[in-house]
This record gives sequence, C-alpha cells and structure tokens, in this order.
Amino acid sequence: MKTRTLGQGLTVSEMGLGCMGMSEFYGVGDDVESTATIHAALDRGVNFLDTADMYGPFTNEVLVGRAIASRREEVILATKFGNERQPDGTYVRVNGTPEYVKAACDASLARLGVDVIDLYYQHRVDRTVPIEETWGAMKELVEAGKVRYLGISEASSATIERAHAVHPIAALQSEYSLWTRHVERDQLQTCRRLGIGFVAYSPIGRGFLTNNAATIGAGERENRPNFPRFQGEAREKNLAIVARLEELAATKDVTVAQLSLAWVLAQGDDIVPIPGTKRRRWLEENCDAADIVLSTDELAAITAAVPLDEVVGDRYHAASMASLDG
Repeated sequence: MKTRTLGQGLTVSEMGLGCMGMSEFYGVGDDVESTATIHAALDRGVNFLDTADMYGPFTNEVLVGRAIASRREEVILATKFGNERQPDGTYVRVNGTPEYVKAACDASLARLGVDVIDLYYQHRVDRTVPIEETWGAMKELVEAGKVRYLGISEASSATIERAHAVHPIAALQSEYSLWTRHVERDQLQTCRRLGIGFVAYSPIGRGFLTNNAATIGAGERENRPNFPRFQGEAREKNLAIVARLEELAATKDVTVAQLSLAWVLAQGDDIVPIPGTKRRRWLEENCDAADIVLSTDELAAITAAVPLDEVVGDRYHAASMASLDG
C-alpha cells in the first residue's frame, strides 16, 4: 500500500479503514472478525484507522484500542468528538464547548488505551460556540501532547478558514463518492488552497456503490434503510445508476466497489478514502482497488455514468442534514 500526505506533513496509507460499522449502524457486530480485519489491514499496509467516540457509543474506540494494543507503532490513529451521546445511545447534542473538547479527548485516550491521538477531528461543528473557542481548546490538546494533528468534519469553507487560523488543519473529513460530490464545488478548493488534506468517508456510498447494492440494509440492526437514498422509489432509481457502473466494472474485470474506490483515489493525491468494513473479505477487495489504473477516458465514462441530478434522495435524513455545517 502506497502512502499519501495530508496537511501539515501527516503521511498515511493511501487508503484507510473506517471502523464505525464494526460496532454500530451497519448490522450486528463481530468483535473477533473485526479485530482480525484490523490486523489484516495493518498486514496490507493500511495504517490509517478511523473511529469516533460516538460509535457504539464508545465501544468502537475500545475495540480499536484493543486490536492495536500490540501494534500501536504501526498505526495512524484518528478519532473524533462533537456528537455527544449517553452510554445508552441517546443522542444529546453537537457539543463544541472547550470543556467538552478536553473531557472528550481524555475519555477517548482512556478507551483507546493510548497516550496520544494521531489525528483528532471535530466531528460536527457546534454553531452555538464560536469555532475559535472550540479550536482554541483543541490547540491546547496539541500543546499538551495529547494530540498530534487536528482535523474537522463536514465543515463549510468559511468555518475551515476560521479554524485553520487558530491552528493548522491536517485534514477535512467529509462524505465523498461518485454519488456525493458537493465538496467539489467549494471545500476541496479551499483545502487545496490552504494545504489541507481531504479524507473521504463513505467512498462507496455506504455500500450502495457495490455489486451487493440490492441487498444493502437488509440485516438486523441496520441503519441504512433510514437514509433517503435507500428508500422506496429513490432506491429503485439509484439501483439503475449502479447497473451502469456494473457494466463499466465488468469491462475492467473489477467489482463496482473497486471501480468506485479507484475513481475516488484518482481525484487527487491529497485525497484518502476510508472505506469501512468489518470483514476481511471486503477489506481485501477494497485494498486491491488501489492497484487499479484508470485512463482519462475511463474516468470520464465512470463520472458520466453517475449524473448528480439523477441521484435521488438526500444523503442523511432531515435532522442529520440540519446538523451539517457544509
């Protein structure tokens, strides 16, 4: 696995591993297989692991921490704060107060069992707190040696500018895939102007941009059917888009997921996708996508197969959409 450099000189594997689904949202978890998947990722050179305190809640950090305990030196560890939840899963609020920033970091360090977090993201922007106050507290975490690099997720360009002025941002993490390209209009340009790397979550559309699209969301404890793009008529229309990608993938003898990941990787050396999986089978498939070379014509054909005005449905339900800053 090759490497890419995000902002502030943070070098990571060119593809990361999203760990959220190992603990929540995407069906029943399996800690044994999830741990084996993390170890297999490290064996493949995937050293960029992504978690957050809200996943579980809290249990995903514990899982990741245990999995990397004997291999900490191999890992670039990223976690997040900002989506405050109770232990029973009850959602509280987006919280960016300085007091919460510091308490959340200490709690994450304890759950992960590490002395320092490599990349600490503000998961969502708290519009009730000036971003300068939140980032002032985050800067103090760096100065205290608890965090190495800082990031922000789903932020507007204006917020990115203000946060970056307080402390340099290493990475913006936002959703980006063939069917979610809003960041191309604004945030990607801002990141490139400021020297900030971009981390793409859900680069295969929460599993929809795969050969298994028709069955996604059918399992127990699945949250994906709650997303508008996975519902009813929207789902059927979006499956037609996947059918086009299946035809293109077949000409390359690759899967739709691999084609989708290769497309994201080809959008710039400052972009690092973090496809999530809890199974070694899919990890291996995803990793192999890094070896796919797409010609200019192939890239154009893939992009044309997914016209943005044909993608039906918002990427989140209304309440979650309202919590996004950018």
